[in-house]
Amino acid sequence: MNHQTDFSQAAAPVRAAGRSVIRDVLIVDDHPLMCEALSLTLGHLFSLRRVRQAASLAAAEASIRNEGAPDAVVLDLNLPDVDGMEGVLQLRARLGSVPLTVISAEIDRARVSAAMAAGACGFISKTLPRAELGDAFERMWRGEQVLPEGISPDQLEKEPPLARTFATLTPQQMRILRLLCEGRPNKVISWELSIAEATVKTHIAAIMNKINVSNRTQAALLASKAGLFAR
Repeated sequence: MNHQTDFSQAAAPVRAAGRSVIRDVLIVDDHPLMCEALSLTLGHLFSLRRVRQAASLAAAEASIRNEGAPDAVVLDLNLPDVDGMEGVLQLRARLGSVPLTVISAEIDRARVSAAMAAGACGFISKTLPRAELGDAFERMWRGEQVLPEGISPDQLEKEPPLARTFATLTPQQMRILRLLCEGRPNKVISWELSIAEATVKTHIAAIMNKINVSNRTQAALLASKAGLFAR
């Protein structure tokens, strides 16, 4: 699914901290009803110009390539092609300072800590009532950190969660790391990504250097410990 809704109302939009007015939002969630409900809710609450919908990370990346960066992103962690912190890291690497909110049915301190360390501006529950949802997004888009009820900033992990270790990887390096974690040899990674095997080796060396490991097994273990690829 790659869909968008246009809104013609012209009420005052939210101005994000340090950024332009929020007019164009990308929702990445593979549940059609959730996506549509959130699209309509945010569109009308904030008089957005349009809300794009994508059912996978690949569809979200295609939307960004074809239509440009949105003003804000709303991301579910569990998608058909990614699961865990991978989606946060990939979109953060691609979109820079664009506000990215994680919305999830699964709330726990470790998951919230990892998402915030990976670059999310907030983490909210899918069960929030409409009024609380609107308040949460307005606060986030104005630059405030918003966390689920019952979790405060001082309750997040004191040591930087491992997700932060992977934040410097490029989208291509993240794809290679996923395949590496799935046990694919360099030749297969080369074929699947349509790049030279020598390029795969160069990327793997860069990955290991960035995350400070010395071999593929250590890289896979660290990624698993970070919940990077949760499947």
